[in-house]
Amino acid sequence: MLFAATNLPYPSWLNPADNTWQLVSATLVGLMSLPGLAVLYGGLVRKKWIVNTMMMCFTGFALTLVVWMLWGYNLAFGPQAHFGATGSFWSGFIGHFHPIASAFSEQGQAVSGANTLIPFHFPTATLVYFQFVFAAITPLLFLGGLVGRLKFKAWLLIVPLWITMVYCVNAALLWGGGFFAQKGAVDFSGGYVIHLSAGCAAFVGAAIVGPRRWQDRENAFPSNLMMVAVGIGIVWLGWNGFNGGDPFYAGADAASAVLNTNVATAVGLLVWMFMDMLFTKQKKPTFLGALNGMLCGLVAITPSAGWVNGTGAILVGLIATTIVWFAWNYLSKVRPFSKVDDALGVVYTHGIAGLTGGLLVGILADPHMIEYGVVGKVYDAAGSFSVAGWFYGHSFHQLWEQFLAAAWVICWTSAVTALIFYVVKFTVGLRESDEVLAIGDIAIHEEEAFPEPTFGEPVMTPSHSHSDNV
Repeated sequence: MLFAATNLPYPSWLNPADNTWQLVSATLVGLMSLPGLAVLYGGLVRKKWIVNTMMMCFTGFALTLVVWMLWGYNLAFGPQAHFGATGSFWSGFIGHFHPIASAFSEQGQAVSGANTLIPFHFPTATLVYFQFVFAAITPLLFLGGLVGRLKFKAWLLIVPLWITMVYCVNAALLWGGGFFAQKGAVDFSGGYVIHLSAGCAAFVGAAIVGPRRWQDRENAFPSNLMMVAVGIGIVWLGWNGFNGGDPFYAGADAASAVLNTNVATAVGLLVWMFMDMLFTKQKKPTFLGALNGMLCGLVAITPSAGWVNGTGAILVGLIATTIVWFAWNYLSKVRPFSKVDDALGVVYTHGIAGLTGGLLVGILADPHMIEYGVVGKVYDAAGSFSVAGWFYGHSFHQLWEQFLAAAWVICWTSAVTALIFYVVKFTVGLRESDEVLAIGDIAIHEEEAFPEPTFGEPVMTPSHSHSDNV
């Protein structure tokens, strides 16, 4: 009994509650991708693209994990490479290019520029997996702008290149202790690193790949709204791990982040629904509209979930959803937005919502929302960490830092995404042929989501050649 009481099965620095919450949070975020986005996108696209879309989700997830283990994690969260003088932009640009390969690199105490105030209370393996699921969902998000024409082989090249050259750089600069983090810009859980960059990548990629076949655009009805409901429900509840896990500790701020996330999401859903009922020609509530509002709330609260209070969360959902609703209904009709076939509107619900939410940090962040209490006998003693927006701090400094970080993410992501897409275009090509685009899943994968019994070659099955699916 004495041995059992004095010899714990984990090192002294490990906190079981924190470790458990991080692993649970990571799993919730992983579920947002698989099956969440796979089912959501599969339900939103036409029937002939379900398998292709789901396959891209699964392969994108797998490719990102391999890249993350071999070099991605340490590029984003490892020691800074210091290509320039200390304190310069290039000094805090990127980490070292080496793998998570040894026993110590997995089981040693996590150390990262992502948190320098207090030590992590879990092993590196926990942090690696937690940050991986964030990396993995990002290309799956911008996939939504490219469905229905992107060549599958191109996707297999785009994902590792984009994770390495875009995601890891943005993550290092904002989360890994890089230049923008040192200057004071914050991104609680990915409004910039994930959603703004995904929106930019979707828009630039869609512009380069070109539009879907006009038949697919004119008949772009969802294949299965029930599956859309399942997918988006998983995404909503999975976001509890997305934002609730990012304080890195099972503490009060994690609970606040979860509550604020759900409040902003509920407000976003209702705002879009009511605006559809009041301001559209049909004046009717639609499920897809409510879904868009829900996404706006989720995305916009992401950069501020643990730094705004309940009132701030309501305002974030209200303001961001209103802005995106007008962008979706009016900005989409003017150049260049009207000329780019962003199939699932990623630039609006992720790009513009992420940008709005990130800027609102500089206005609505409440300094009394303490993320970490570091020293002192009381929780909010000197040494604690919080963020003060203009409304509470009466200074535009935080808003300015948020603006600079957003400008970087937009410019870097757009430029490097364009470079990657053009490189892939001139190697394996970006678009499937017109013959393949007319057929879809059967031509690419020899599978279809809802096959009908046949006695011969499945390429021209009755379900496939139906007038609704040509």
